[in-house]
Amino acid sequence: MAELDLNKATTTDLTNKVPDFIVNSKQLDNENENETETYWYFDDAQKNFGYYFQIPEIYSAVNALATWTVGKGWVTTDMQIKAQLDHVIGLGTDTFDEVIWNHEVTKLVIGDAFMEIVRGDGGILLNLIPISPERVRIVIENNQIKRYDVWNAKEWKPLKKEKMLHSMNKRIGDQVHGTSQIDACRWVIDARNEALVDNRKIEHRGMALGIAYYDTDNAGKISFANTQIEAAVKNGEMLGLPKDTVEIKEFPTKSLGDRMDWIRYLENFFYQTFGVPRSIATSDGTSEVGGKMGHVIFEPIYTKEQVDLEGDLWNQMAIKIKFNRPPSLGGLVQEEEQKNTGQINIQPNDVTADLERE
Repeated sequence: MAELDLNKATTTDLTNKVPDFIVNSKQLDNENENETETYWYFDDAQKNFGYYFQIPEIYSAVNALATWTVGKGWVTTDMQIKAQLDHVIGLGTDTFDEVIWNHEVTKLVIGDAFMEIVRGDGGILLNLIPISPERVRIVIENNQIKRYDVWNAKEWKPLKKEKMLHSMNKRIGDQVHGTSQIDACRWVIDARNEALVDNRKIEHRGMALGIAYYDTDNAGKISFANTQIEAAVKNGEMLGLPKDTVEIKEFPTKSLGDRMDWIRYLENFFYQTFGVPRSIATSDGTSEVGGKMGHVIFEPIYTKEQVDLEGDLWNQMAIKIKFNRPPSLGGLVQEEEQKNTGQINIQPNDVTADLERE
C-alpha cells in the first residue's frame, strides 16, 4: 500500500546538483618565456571557412558587410597610385576591387587576412596576391611582429613585414592577431542548425513518426516488426500487421509553429550578434521603417570597416585611397520624423536638456 504520510516528504538539492551558467575565462595570447621567437598559427581557419561556406546566414552576412565596405569602389587624388591599383591582377585574373573584397571577407571569417605585396623597380606596386591564413604563421619577438612565415607545402618560407598586407579584425589588448566574427555567434549558429536538422527529419518522415506498443515481449518478433515498419517508411508504403499485435501512437513533439518560433528567434539573434541587420543581408520583408532604422544603425559598423581598411593600406603600403560611402539615411529619417507630427515616437526635442518644466 502507498505511503501517504506527508512527514516522509523529501526535497531536491538543485542548488548543489544543478550548476549555474558560467562563462569560461579567456586569456589573451602572449609570448613564450625564454624564447627569442613566438609563433601564432591559424589553427581554426579551416573550421571557420567551413562555417562560412556551409551556413547560409553566415555566408550572406559576411558577404553583405564586405560588399557595403568596399562594393561602392574607391577614389584617390594620386594618379600614380590609381594606375598601380588598376593593374593589380591578384592570382592572374582579378582586379583590385576583387582582391580587396576577398581580403575583407577573409578578415571577417578568420580574424586575419593576408596579401603578399609585389613591387618592382623604384617600389612601384605590381600586384597583391591573397594568401590563405592557414598557410601563414605570425612570428613575434619583443611584443612586435618580426616577420611572416608562409607554408609552401614543403617548408616555412620567411616573408618580411614590408612584403605583407595584414589586416586584423577587432584586435584587443596585446593580441598579435584578430578575432573571427564567427566566434561570438558560434553557439547560436550551432543551435539553429540543430533545430533545422531535427525539424527536417520530422517534416520528412511526416505522419510516419510514432511510438509502437507491442502486445508481446518476444525480442525477435519486436525486431522483425521494427524492420517491417522501417522498410515501409523508407519506401513510402502502407504496412499491414495482424490484429491486436501492435498499437502505433503519434510521436510526441512540439507543433510546427513552436519549432519555427525557436528557429526564427535564433536567426534574429544571430544577426544581432554578428552586427549586420537582417534586412541588409536578406530580403526578409522588413517594414520600410524597420529597414531604414536598420540602415542607420548599420552605418557606423561598415564605416569602421572602411576606415580600418583605409588605415591598413596607408600605414603598411603608403597607399592613400578612400572607399566610397553608401548613401546615408540619417538625415532622411530625421526629416521624416519631423514631418510626421502624428507619430508617438520620441522626437529629438523630447530628449533635449531643458531647465524649464511644463
